[in-house]
Amino acid sequence: MPPTSSHPILIVGAGAAGLMAARELARTGRQVSVLEARDRLGGRIWPLPVEIFGYPAEGGAEFVHGAAPVTRALMREARLTPTPMTGSHWDARREQTADDTPPGEARFQQVLAALETDMPIAEFLETRFGGPQFAGLRRSITRMVEGYDAADPRRASTFALRDEWMGDRGLDQQGRIAQGYGALIDFLAADASRHGVQIRLACEVVAIELGPGSIALRLRDGSRAEGEAIVLTVPLPVLAGLVLPAALRETVAAATADIGFGNVVKFLLRFRTRWWLGPGHRWPADLSFLFSGERVPTWWTQHPADHAVLTGWFAGPRAESVAGMDEEALIEMGLAALAATFERPIEDLRGAVVAARALNWGNDPLARGAYSYATPATRAAQIRLGQPFDRLFISGEALYAGHDMGTVEAALAAGRQTAQALLKRIRQVDA
Repeated sequence: MPPTSSHPILIVGAGAAGLMAARELARTGRQVSVLEARDRLGGRIWPLPVEIFGYPAEGGAEFVHGAAPVTRALMREARLTPTPMTGSHWDARREQTADDTPPGEARFQQVLAALETDMPIAEFLETRFGGPQFAGLRRSITRMVEGYDAADPRRASTFALRDEWMGDRGLDQQGRIAQGYGALIDFLAADASRHGVQIRLACEVVAIELGPGSIALRLRDGSRAEGEAIVLTVPLPVLAGLVLPAALRETVAAATADIGFGNVVKFLLRFRTRWWLGPGHRWPADLSFLFSGERVPTWWTQHPADHAVLTGWFAGPRAESVAGMDEEALIEMGLAALAATFERPIEDLRGAVVAARALNWGNDPLARGAYSYATPATRAAQIRLGQPFDRLFISGEALYAGHDMGTVEAALAAGRQTAQALLKRIRQVDA
């Protein structure tokens, strides 16, 4: 059915969710415009220059988690190459592989499977595994929640984590995209453009204006864009900062408070050589992930590729402690953690650095954090936010109710679902 409005559908945000929604809508013949506040595409997908790191390094999202059917279908369509995750995980504190399960793991799985009432994971550990014999288990679970999920254990849903850990999600398919997530975003944007989508960069939206028979966006520069409908795909903290219609403001504030949103500082350090595989190293030659008790506790290599790059990950509530540090200080913090972990003089490491970045997503005003996670109240909040408010729709990874919340897969799936819901709404109105 041809469009019945002279105004386009306006999509705020040119990340994975926004571009996916734009493409799906434009394929049906709708007029679509995407407004992006940044001067680049991708949002929390941020490809870094190949000439700096030697390959398509990722400043933001990097891994394809699990089965990820929407992501992998899009990769096939774009003819992008999946790179499976291989290699060993090493625990520097115990001088052994990190694949060993801590004492109490079997009992933990049993009690977790039988849990009938959701609660924060910290409360679950304290009430069910509070004894000293479970100290290692508590540390292991807490480290995973804070690191992998970038979540606060005092808020993170035990049910959601159970689904993540115990569900059949194809975790043996973990990997990367050889050409990087940036290539996936470029493909989406190009395909959307071929279907007539207009993408406008450096257009920051500050307010939604809803009047009798009209809906519009107010931009930072004072200009106004009227639309047939609006889809907001910005990160939750940015959504909460928009000037919204009064009737929606309270709903958004309450719902976003019930959905967790964690922070990450990501370190990328390129060296002249892979010095960590030099003579006398104690860890496996196929080192993939390294865990330690240092301030930056998680590092990974690009194995099986031979790039001389180590990526550091500092996530969860602890990441808030470095909000006042500039990038130079963060890089120094990362080098100090590496020096302590590998027992190397920091001067040697500092002198071997070819390129370095430290990206604090919490300090990015257009993200204000890394990605969402579920609390016990999140599923109800997602339902509230997922309902269309007149012709205004909210989408993005935080609205995805599946197991992969917080991932690119979640963003792509949510964008597609929102496009389908909007088209259904339009058909109902047109009828």
